[in-house]
Amino acid sequence: MLNLANRITLARIAATPGCIILLNFPNKLSCLFAVLFFLAAALTDFLDGYIARTQNMVTSVGKFLDPLADKLLVISLLVMLVQLQTIHGESWAPAWIVIIIIARELAVTGLRAVAVEQGLVMAADRWGKFKTVAQIIAISLLTLHYPWFGLDPKPLGKFFLYIALALTIISGANYFRSFFKAQRRSEGPPA
Repeated sequence: MLNLANRITLARIAATPGCIILLNFPNKLSCLFAVLFFLAAALTDFLDGYIARTQNMVTSVGKFLDPLADKLLVISLLVMLVQLQTIHGESWAPAWIVIIIIARELAVTGLRAVAVEQGLVMAADRWGKFKTVAQIIAISLLTLHYPWFGLDPKPLGKFFLYIALALTIISGANYFRSFFKAQRRSEGPPA
């Protein structure tokens, strides 16, 4: 149960509170460390999957923990970015975008549970992978927040957040389309 791949996944879960604590006291240094924690944790997502597949360490626990760790990390940071406000009272991330992203994650998680119950496999597709990369870039840039070497990361962060939003909608719709298509195939033609 606690093989190397699952321990790496648990480390990703453990990194989430560290990011939240650092963002509770936002300043240039704490934001930098929060991004470093976040990126290290995000990179473990690729590492634990690779190790699990290549070392034959795929377990039911890992299949449960891996997506949970991803969602905890991304959703926690997005919620923190909504909570944090600039001097002008503007959120570091628009709440409406974060709500759509969270709603998609919950809907796809529920859909996957229904699919498993029906014996259907709902593997991650390329749109979901693109969405994840866009979210990681957006969250990193928005969390940096303060100007670095004369460059303001916020506009580029918001640009990637809008890209992540579009990919969130596309990948979510694709999951539902794939589910209904697989469901129709499994039922076969009407008698």
